[in-house]
Amino acid sequence: MSKDYKDNLPITPRAFMEEFMRLKRGSVTRRHFLGVTGLGVATGVMSGFPGTFSKSAYAADLGTRMSIATWPNYHDPATFENFTAATGVAVDVNVFGSNEEMLAKLQAGASGWSLFVPTNYTISTYHKLDLIEELDLSKLPNFSSATENPRFTKEGQIGGKTYAVPKNWGTTGFSVNTSKIKTKLTSWKDFFEIIQTEADGRGMVHDYQLTTIGSALVSLGLDFNSIKPEDLAKAEELLIKVKPHLFAINSDYQPSMRSTDAWITMCWTNDGDQMNRDMPEIAYVLGKDGGEIWTDYYAIPKDAPNKAAGYALLNFLMDPKVAVKEHIANGAPTTDSRVMSLLPPEVTADKIVYPDEAALTPLEFGAAVTLTDPGRAELMARFKSA
Repeated sequence: MSKDYKDNLPITPRAFMEEFMRLKRGSVTRRHFLGVTGLGVATGVMSGFPGTFSKSAYAADLGTRMSIATWPNYHDPATFENFTAATGVAVDVNVFGSNEEMLAKLQAGASGWSLFVPTNYTISTYHKLDLIEELDLSKLPNFSSATENPRFTKEGQIGGKTYAVPKNWGTTGFSVNTSKIKTKLTSWKDFFEIIQTEADGRGMVHDYQLTTIGSALVSLGLDFNSIKPEDLAKAEELLIKVKPHLFAINSDYQPSMRSTDAWITMCWTNDGDQMNRDMPEIAYVLGKDGGEIWTDYYAIPKDAPNKAAGYALLNFLMDPKVAVKEHIANGAPTTDSRVMSLLPPEVTADKIVYPDEAALTPLEFGAAVTLTDPGRAELMARFKSA
């Protein structure tokens, strides 16, 4: 909760607009927005009346509340509202900026999550550490492995068992405000150079070692997933050199780009598409020198406090009629051919969402070893504290 309205103080206009933009981008639910802005009192009174929600379609006792851990700007808020209307289960949305944060939270125990959204390269580590459930697919009748694209979905299965099912895939590129930066940019080498010159004080990088270190490595002609000490030393030299020229290190970069406080940022597909739809001058660029391609999944923690609701929400999200609305609002490409068939032509023709194969060829999936590599973790810590 923002310091502008904690301790029951009235919300300031600035904090209200911050929460409104988070709601618009899907970072928080409508329930959260109404609660923190004080607009939810009447809604809360009305929701207490009998008959507001119906659980008739759900046989299990789902309780009244559950929590999901996910990424900024990643869902259509109506999705969770509709789930609540169908089940009576309120969904608390916890937003994270890196897989390392998610892992640390789960390892600490009692995360409170009944569902979360890990990235492909982390799943084998979660399995090894016994932090996630083997999924009972009988509880997910809306999921169809036969309609999933195996290129993007194989890491959810380990030893013939399913531990995660895909949400969507995407790329990591950068977004640039072309009304502010006139130089044409095509590579990560360009990205780091322009931040020190034409975009001095206006650039952002992720608060996330995989993409920040990986993209720096790529700009130097090195492997995105490298953990070699000599490669990491070169990436650190570049990042430390760039840091004084940055506007911020933050994985939730849309507000700064939209306000034009920032002009260029590392960016995931969905954010790039959302910003370009609203502000066409914000272009999304895939580095011709390489970078990341990824799949995000849904998984259920071993210590989930409300597994019944976790399965119910996951099954709800796997319904193609629900998923297609998520994808249209979110902007990330689908892994499911059933959903693809429901998407409007203007979405499937969008080159930010579905780039040409030639643009994808230089990209690579994150490697599991990067998640827990101490060299990368220490480098990121030094970069942030420098």
